[in-house]
Amino acid sequence: MIVRGILYVLLVLVVLLSGSWGALALWYQVPGGILVRWLVSIIWGLIVLAAIVFAWSRRSGLPLAAYALALMVLLAWWSTIAPSNHRDWADDVSRMLTGNVEGERATLYNVRNFNWRSDQDYDARWETRNYDLDQLSNADVILSSWGVPGISHALLSFGFADGSHVVFSVEIRRRRGQSFSSIGGFFKRYERTIVAADERDVIRVRTNVRGEDDHLYRLQMSKPAMRELFLAYVKEANELAAKPAFYNTATSNCVTIVYGMAKQIDPGLPYDYRLLLTSYLPGYLYQVGALDTGYPLAVLTKQGDITARARASGTSDDFSRAIRTPPEP
Repeated sequence: MIVRGILYVLLVLVVLLSGSWGALALWYQVPGGILVRWLVSIIWGLIVLAAIVFAWSRRSGLPLAAYALALMVLLAWWSTIAPSNHRDWADDVSRMLTGNVEGERATLYNVRNFNWRSDQDYDARWETRNYDLDQLSNADVILSSWGVPGISHALLSFGFADGSHVVFSVEIRRRRGQSFSSIGGFFKRYERTIVAADERDVIRVRTNVRGEDDHLYRLQMSKPAMRELFLAYVKEANELAAKPAFYNTATSNCVTIVYGMAKQIDPGLPYDYRLLLTSYLPGYLYQVGALDTGYPLAVLTKQGDITARARASGTSDDFSRAIRTPPEP
C-alpha cells in the first residue's frame, strides 16, 4: 500500500508538471488571439485535472493512460513547430549578420549602426565593415541590467588597434510588435539571432534609451584566443543565416552560446550557475582568471560602470573612447 501510494504521488507529480508545460506550450504557440489561447489552455488544464481526479476516484489507470495519449498528441504537434528566418521582423533585427573571412581579413555584412532617439524613433543604418584580425587588441564583456535580480544581458566587444570596435550580441529575433518574455523563451517563442553592431548603437540604446545600467570588464585573453572567439561568432552567425534556430532562456541565451564557443577554445572551462544568473557572471570570470585578478572584483566593477559616461556622451564624441575614460577626480 505504501509503495502504491508513493507511485501514485509520483505519477500525479509527473502529470501536473507535464500538464503545466503543456498549458504554457499551448498558451505561447496556439495561433489566434488571447481569448483563443485562454480557451485552449483552460481546456488542457481541465483534461489534466480530470485525469487525476478520475484516476483517484475510480482507482484506475485508464484516465492516466488517456492523458498520456493526449500528451503524445501534444508533443507530436510541438515537434512540428519549426524556426524560420522569414517573418515580419522588428526593424533592429530585420537583417541577419553574415561574415566572410579570408586570411586575416574579415568582412561583416549587416553590421547595425542605428542612431536611437527612442525605441520607436531611430535612423536605421546597416553597414558592411572590414576588420584586420591581425590588429585585434582587446575584448570586453559588457553587462547590461534592467533591474531584474540576477539577470543581465551580456555583449562582447572586440577592439582593434585603430580604436574601432564591433560588438556581438546574441539576442531574440523579435517579430514586429512583439515583446520579450523570459518564460516564453522556453517555449519556441523567439528565433535566435546574432547582432553585430557599433558600440554607439548597441550600448547607447540600452543606457540612454531604455534606462539600463551597463558595466564593462576587460577580458584577459591571448590574441589567438580573441581571434578564435571572433571567428566563432562569425561561424555561428553564418549558420543561423543558413539554418534558423530557436532562442531558449536557459540553454541558448546570450551567455550560454558564448560559453559554448569559449569551451571550444578551452575545453577545461567549467560550467557554472552564473552562466544562467548572468548578473553574477563577473564573479565567474574573475574566478577562472578571465579578468585582471590584480585588483579586487569590486574595484573592477566600480571602474567598469560606464552608464553615466554613455549617457553623457554627445553625438560628436568618440563613444568608445568616452565610455572607457574615467571621469577626472
